[in-house]
Amino acid sequence: MAIHLMLLIFFTWLSHCLCVEPFNYVKNGSIGSKEAVRVGVIIDLNSGVGKIGENYISMALSDFYTRYANYRTRLNVTVKNYGKDDVIFAASAALELIKNEQVDAIIGPQRSSEAKFVIDLGERAQVPIISFSATSPTLSPTQSPFFIRTCHDDYSQIKPLTSIVQAFGWRQIIIIYEDTEFGNGLIPYLTDALQEIDTRIVYRSAISKPKNIPLELEKIKAMETVNL
Repeated sequence: MAIHLMLLIFFTWLSHCLCVEPFNYVKNGSIGSKEAVRVGVIIDLNSGVGKIGENYISMALSDFYTRYANYRTRLNVTVKNYGKDDVIFAASAALELIKNEQVDAIIGPQRSSEAKFVIDLGERAQVPIISFSATSPTLSPTQSPFFIRTCHDDYSQIKPLTSIVQAFGWRQIIIIYEDTEFGNGLIPYLTDALQEIDTRIVYRSAISKPKNIPLELEKIKAMETVNL
């Protein structure tokens, strides 16, 4: 429900930013007509996050116009589905939304690697790029005025992790992480934070496939015992 609430807040913000007026407002002696605001969505509908995101966008739109039935502006959402971790298609979808659909804003794409390219396109076309799932700390709203992150970045996870390590007084640890952009992107920040509390990483285990987890755990168990 957090994503749903976030999207509802976003649609409210977007509508006000685009100078939404009540549907029954009077201008020059006549009643105004409905005005479409085009919003593009770049999402992987084959993924769990993509399916949830699409459902919550639909729910948020329904809730928004139930609450603000008199608004004359109507958000016209165009969804572009793409395959898993497809940077080229994500950038192509963004370009199509900007040039052909002439969208006023884009939600997505899901992954940080894809978002980097889309943010650049959005900045050139002056189209806001709103992300609810691109968490890389390298993507910063301060670097681009057309990038809006509605979720916490990966760096926000560092403090809780180091606090646990510090609370137990561990001086050596083993890190097991996913061998993806998400997992690898977090490691440098975690390493620096652990050094600050005088804790050393004695082994890094990057898991590339779920089926490799049991094998990697057995490998770690077979290693020389480490006094944590």
